[in-house]
Amino acid sequence: MKNKQSWIDQRFPLTKVWNEHLAEYYTPRNFNFWYFFGSLALLMLVMQLVTGIFLTMHFKPDSANAFASVEYIMRDVEWGWLVRYLHSVGASAFFVVIYLHMYRGLLYGSYKGPRELIWVLGMLLYIVLMAEAFMGYVLPWGQMSYWGAQVIISLFGSVPVIGPDLLVWILGDYAVGDAALNRFFSLHVIALPLILVVLVFLHIVALHTVGSNNPDGIEIKKNKDKDGIPKDGIPFHPYFTVKDTMGAVAFLWIFCAVVFYAPGLNGYFLEHANFIEANPLQTPEHIAPLWYLTPFYSVLRAVPPMFGSQFPGVLAMGASLLILFFLPWLDRSPVKSIRYRSPIYKWVLGVFVVSFVMLGWLGMQSVTPLNVFLARVFTVLYFAFFILMPWYTSIGKTKEVPERLTE
Repeated sequence: MKNKQSWIDQRFPLTKVWNEHLAEYYTPRNFNFWYFFGSLALLMLVMQLVTGIFLTMHFKPDSANAFASVEYIMRDVEWGWLVRYLHSVGASAFFVVIYLHMYRGLLYGSYKGPRELIWVLGMLLYIVLMAEAFMGYVLPWGQMSYWGAQVIISLFGSVPVIGPDLLVWILGDYAVGDAALNRFFSLHVIALPLILVVLVFLHIVALHTVGSNNPDGIEIKKNKDKDGIPKDGIPFHPYFTVKDTMGAVAFLWIFCAVVFYAPGLNGYFLEHANFIEANPLQTPEHIAPLWYLTPFYSVLRAVPPMFGSQFPGVLAMGASLLILFFLPWLDRSPVKSIRYRSPIYKWVLGVFVVSFVMLGWLGMQSVTPLNVFLARVFTVLYFAFFILMPWYTSIGKTKEVPERLTE
């Protein structure tokens, strides 16, 4: 066995990679519940890639057969219904995990130095994942798939001067049809998954270069023993591989319960209108994307058109995503973890979370004067969290951070 390992190590750094990223990668010993979601995100990525491969074998990416091919997968392909539900529920579960993973970063300041690049790469992952989810959402060619694509893609036509030409360039036609469906299929199954895998690799490499954050926000590399091993660190394997495995088992138990008993989750995971084949001549009563895109859709709808153009709303929606990248440089707090921050930050973070959740809920509701007013209020609160951050993170009394990790 040793001879085989030596033979491989001479040609590929297997042992070196294993030690650097698992067996001798020292992580803080006080990881808690919030640190499950990074590994769960990787688990969901693998599940989406595997189930997506099997769905691709039977899906036909053209407007005449797309919906029928999905019905064929559900009714005639052996275990096709299970693969399809694993993929569709998996998309929503992926975003649940990602949002909780991002919230962990806000709780413990995981975006602050020296982890700025980790956060930026994570935000790039988030943007690409949103594009991947949207394009996958269009592929079943149901009513909401078609009309959701019609509404969202038409926003590019609001760009001044180049808008109409840009819209035709994206669609490959003058309306959502075969050309757009083929392009979205190609991007969804080839280009974007490759970008996601590369970004995940870079995200993990950047993380393992500077080391993991922890609930105390203390750099464990500052306290080492005579052998250069962090005093508050333990090897990732086997301690946290076992812990993450237990977290994955608990997560999959809940995930499978949804897959087998409520795969549509009352329209939140699979909308009722999407069980009807796309009809360009019949507009649904209410058009909205799935829940994981609705916070930003609410921002779009909250901004009134100017001179008959929705471009100001498009700018606001883009800004609501772009501003996330600047979080490491907006936060001026001398401490990282919420455990030692001032009460002001805790209240502001609570308001931000409520605002984001409410924007998501409002994005799924029909347009009424009250809903538009609420969307504008919560949009202002959303942007205020970032714009005012240099001020409210620099005031207020913080607690003293201990020298060593707490349990």
